[in-house]
Amino acid sequence: MSDAIEWGADILVLPGFHFAASVYTAANLYPDTMFVVLDTMTDPGPTPSNVVTILYAEEQSGFLAGYAVVMDGFRDLGFMGGIAVPAVVRFGHGFVEGAEFAAQELGLAPGEVTISYHYVGAFAPSPEAQTMAYSWYASGTEIIFVAAGRVWDSVRTAAEAGDERWVVGVDVDQSGDSPVFMTSAMKALGVSVYDMLTDFVNDSFRGGSDLHFDATVNGIGLPMANSHFREFTQSQYDAIFAQLVDGSIVVSTVLPAEGASTDPHTMIDFDLVTVNFIS
Repeated sequence: MSDAIEWGADILVLPGFHFAASVYTAANLYPDTMFVVLDTMTDPGPTPSNVVTILYAEEQSGFLAGYAVVMDGFRDLGFMGGIAVPAVVRFGHGFVEGAEFAAQELGLAPGEVTISYHYVGAFAPSPEAQTMAYSWYASGTEIIFVAAGRVWDSVRTAAEAGDERWVVGVDVDQSGDSPVFMTSAMKALGVSVYDMLTDFVNDSFRGGSDLHFDATVNGIGLPMANSHFREFTQSQYDAIFAQLVDGSIVVSTVLPAEGASTDPHTMIDFDLVTVNFIS
């Protein structure tokens, strides 16, 4: 950050929780520079007057993905998270809630939908992650939601090794990465960054603000035009999305306390979906 500022940068965009503490220090060292931080709050707070933090409703995006794949006919699901930081936990818990909601709407029996659920402890591809994905697919898992950075590369490789093995991407539309991506649980990263840079250019930068991009501002969603759903339709998507917008569906944002288990059983209620939490 110091190098960028010394080279003339007037505004920096910083993605990820690793910047939470360092941006707080940098903002005070360089009060004339503006900072946009994605996916985290500053540590400590409050947010400095030259910083905007942006959080996303990952739980809503995960919910839509879980709902859609169950409505599309999938019954044996997987969730592979990276490090169990808040954004990743919200994706996973939302995925479980979406699957549960769809199971209720379809009148499925308890246990008819199962989810293998695991945090790999990293955001980089690895032989271990690839082996686990192979094992899941071989044992009947039909689709794996990967909220784990480049771990998707390991899961994609495992999916491409067989027929009818699918992946749910994360953060952005990953349909261009491989035909095995059924859909992606997206956050409007480009939209939010563009908005902040536009504010900066127009001298209306919202320094000191903590912004939240959710369904009400199209801050999350699925790329329906590039998804490969077999039965789940645009009208079904529009209907469930509208319920997130008007508040008739509220996805839990409760997170475990620091050091507590990230097992979804401890945080959310579900009666129909069976979650096999792998620690």
